[in-house]
Formats: sequence, C-alpha cells, structure tokens
Amino acid sequence: MKSFRLDRTAFQIQTLEQATHQRRYWLSRPPAERLAAAWYLICAAYNLDPHQPEPLDRNCFSMRKQPV
Repeated sequence: MKSFRLDRTAFQIQTLEQATHQRRYWLSRPPAERLAAAWYLICAAYNLDPHQPEPLDRNCFSMRKQPV
C-alpha cells in the first residue's frame, strides 16, 4: 500500500469551485486509489495500523439454531 502523507499547511478555506475541483480530482482517480486513500484516513482518525487491521470481535455475535 502506498503511504500517504498529510500536509497540515495545505488546509485553507475553499470556495465552492475549489471544492468541486477536489471532488472532480478524486472521481478521476481509479477506485483502488480512492479506497487506499480512504483507508489511510480511517486509520489516521482511529489510530489504527493500516497494515494490520483489528480482528472482528466475535463476542458480539452468537449463532443458534432457529426452530423449524
């Protein structure tokens, strides 16, 4: 996975035209690159390791047979 770097100096107030340009840019990128960028942002927000996702907590789910 390609490593992304957040440039904190790049943030500024945008006009609607600039925001539309950003949307157009990301829609022009391949789906795999968009998903990789989204996964990176999710990992950065929740302080996760992007190369080792958390395992599913199986204690929240239970299976039992339904009566017929």
